[in-house]
Amino acid sequence: MEITPYEHKVHYYETDQMGVVHHSNYIRWFEEARCHLMECMGAGYEKMEEAGIISPVLAAQAEYKTMTRFGETVVVETKMTLYNGIKMTISYVVKDKDTGEIRCTGETKHCFIDRDGKLLSLKKANKEFDQMFREMLVKE
Repeated sequence: MEITPYEHKVHYYETDQMGVVHHSNYIRWFEEARCHLMECMGAGYEKMEEAGIISPVLAAQAEYKTMTRFGETVVVETKMTLYNGIKMTISYVVKDKDTGEIRCTGETKHCFIDRDGKLLSLKKANKEFDQMFREMLVKE
């Protein structure tokens, strides 16, 4: 499975009057990049939800390093830093595509639940997804 970084070209509506990206957009880009990562690994949200698995966000954190401006393209690198079958953590590094300058770093934390909102263990509920997530886990 090939995991490619997610790319996003900054739209005008994502900026303020000075042409600088509003801080809330980085969290949206995290979500877009996470969806891209999961699709690359074969466990996209559509496929998971068809299997009755939902993965809500428990926490989101971002640290802003430098400004991103209208018209620039950013690359969002993602990696899964925690997975235990019940919860996962994804880390993000947002870089300017042309210069490589880091614009923002952050992470999101998630759990797995069924349609009734009950906590799930993927190891028990869906061994195929569990294996995909275990293969994605970056051990540092």
